[in-house]
Amino acid sequence: MATIAALGTGSPMASLMGNASVDIASKIATADSVILLWMAGGMAHTETFDPKRYTSFEKGMEGNRVLSTFNSLPTALDGIQFSEGLQSIGGVMDKGTLIRSYVAADLGHILHSRHQYNWHTCYEPPQSVAAPHIGSWISKQLGPKNPVIPSFIDIGQRFTVGEAEELKAFHTAGFLGNEHGPFFIPDPSQGLDSVRPPVGMDMKRFESRNQLYNNLISESAHGEYGSDFQKESLKISMEQAYRLLNSPESKAFNLSTEPKDIYDIYNTSRFGLGCLLARRLVEKGARFISVTTEYEPFVGWDTHENGHTRLVNMKKMIDGPVAQLIKDLDKTGQLDRTLVLLASEFSRDMMVEGKPELKVKEQVKQPDILNDIKFYGMHRHFTDAGSVLMWGGGVKKGFVYGKTADERPCKTIENPIKIAELHQTIYHTLGIKPETQFEIEKRPFYTTPDGKGKVVKELLV
Repeated sequence: MATIAALGTGSPMASLMGNASVDIASKIATADSVILLWMAGGMAHTETFDPKRYTSFEKGMEGNRVLSTFNSLPTALDGIQFSEGLQSIGGVMDKGTLIRSYVAADLGHILHSRHQYNWHTCYEPPQSVAAPHIGSWISKQLGPKNPVIPSFIDIGQRFTVGEAEELKAFHTAGFLGNEHGPFFIPDPSQGLDSVRPPVGMDMKRFESRNQLYNNLISESAHGEYGSDFQKESLKISMEQAYRLLNSPESKAFNLSTEPKDIYDIYNTSRFGLGCLLARRLVEKGARFISVTTEYEPFVGWDTHENGHTRLVNMKKMIDGPVAQLIKDLDKTGQLDRTLVLLASEFSRDMMVEGKPELKVKEQVKQPDILNDIKFYGMHRHFTDAGSVLMWGGGVKKGFVYGKTADERPCKTIENPIKIAELHQTIYHTLGIKPETQFEIEKRPFYTTPDGKGKVVKELLV
């Protein structure tokens, strides 16, 4: 069983930590909630939020000439441009911060699930224990804002697609307990189904089963169905779901009540509707929400070919909903206390796999001379640069941090940020201290490896 030595409490009881940290965090926090907009699959920085010189497609052209396959257009920030197709997001950057210097970890042969594990947990796989997702840390340390709404909600990721088991490895609370794990909503348009009994089961039968489950947990001999910690965690998780099912807050899942003009802006895809659902749930007290474009090999941002044409569609999917989410939260005052992030596991390049000085095994057959438009785009994994967008929750408005080279390789050349620094900056806005730790297998396990993540104070007001 995990014991806790966080924020100097030294308490051995996991259930006590949340209340203690809420009291401490409330004195220093600038954010109460987090929405993570996850661009799963590797979003090319030079084709999105850090555009480089545009080169149009010509049969027989040299691939090394191509830095961007889109024109650049102005944003709300003087002198800052975004790639064509992201004008709406560019229009709300006066309300947020643009990081252009995220550097992904060196994990050897590049696999999306490994880098996504690293991004979401701050730890490099494999680990001897299940490292908690950042949403689980936040749930554990701050507790629920509203006891009816799950603290950690994941919208959009299914586990019926490629690398499902690898994705499950970081969609977990690990040693923190099931009650801090994600509440999954694979399809936001069917969100109400997540809080209803299974098909064919009426409420009376559901309530009977819930009572039988509680009796089983309460009456089982010690260790017969898991440790006391595991049983208590499962019981709390079930009670949370039951409360939500019977609460007025469950109406937040019904997107049909949204005004049609606003609904239509969000209705670009499951991701777009996920942004709408995230807004409605954060208004009801959700603590951490992840909305993903969903990782599925060779789909979405995972552009191993047809990079240009694929990104045309991906931009249509995200541009309107992301911008509308920021506008809606700002209009109601929620943005002041809600930290919104948009990020991806790494970037992409046409010619370089990995980092210029640390290239790894090529995974894409990308010719030096382009005779087919399917090779026109950023198809290789690039880990030496990347963009992260942040709004609200105490971050600066209209601010740009970091810089990448204007010519290939378009690597980070100023103010690099790695995952431990980004995580600790997020935790800082929520009032979670760097020394927060658990004792696992008689060793401390911190929110960032060895507790060494540093806050990037330049990003904060």
